[in-house]
Amino acid sequence: MEKNENIEDERKTVLAVDDEDSIIDLLKVNIEKEGYNFISANNGEDGFKLATENHPDIILLDVMLPKMDGLTVCKKIRQQDSNVPIIMLSARGEEVDKIVGLEIGADDYMTKPFSTRELVARIKANLRKTDNNEGQIVKTKDNKIVIGVLTLDLDKFEANVKGEQVNDLTRREFEVLKYLAQKPGQVVTREDLLEKVWGYEYFGDIRTVDVTVRRIREKIEKNTSNPKILITKRGVGYYIASK
Repeated sequence: MEKNENIEDERKTVLAVDDEDSIIDLLKVNIEKEGYNFISANNGEDGFKLATENHPDIILLDVMLPKMDGLTVCKKIRQQDSNVPIIMLSARGEEVDKIVGLEIGADDYMTKPFSTRELVARIKANLRKTDNNEGQIVKTKDNKIVIGVLTLDLDKFEANVKGEQVNDLTRREFEVLKYLAQKPGQVVTREDLLEKVWGYEYFGDIRTVDVTVRRIREKIEKNTSNPKILITKRGVGYYIASK
């Protein structure tokens, strides 16, 4: 019996926050079928409480929620935990809604109605990437990468520019910087970043990459309109300046 409990404890936990019972029921069936623990809330306040008390491995978060909207919940979670992957769910498909969600710290965005198969695939990709990031850190001197004025501390998941720590950098943003920093001066396509950092091989919106890069620049560049660290190769992708 004790062995079974230990196995249960090792299972990943998915938190879904949505006020539609049919959506919760659908998610519960499909997520538990994949072997994950499933917990849920039908309003933003309870969702935030479950997120802070249960520390789920990934969060599915609807935008339109009673008591506290999903964007507010996402922002509050990010103030406490920059690492947990958050996938926003919404019936609203406007580009501006997606961008706002990504800008406040969501890792991904899916519009209802969505394919449960695709959603499960994205859950797996996010969890797999998190596990890989925990166990496959690239070793450098002092476990840091130093390129010009940029320093990445791989143990602390922190970035410094000219000796000053970059504040409010999310885990995903750090991973984008780390991946690019391992290839200084080499242009990396948006598709490659989506596959290597987000873990999406067959689907995913490259707009997600662009928004994330813009957020990073706002935190590391003195002049975002004339970046010196994270550079765009127009029509191709991005790279870290090697000097």
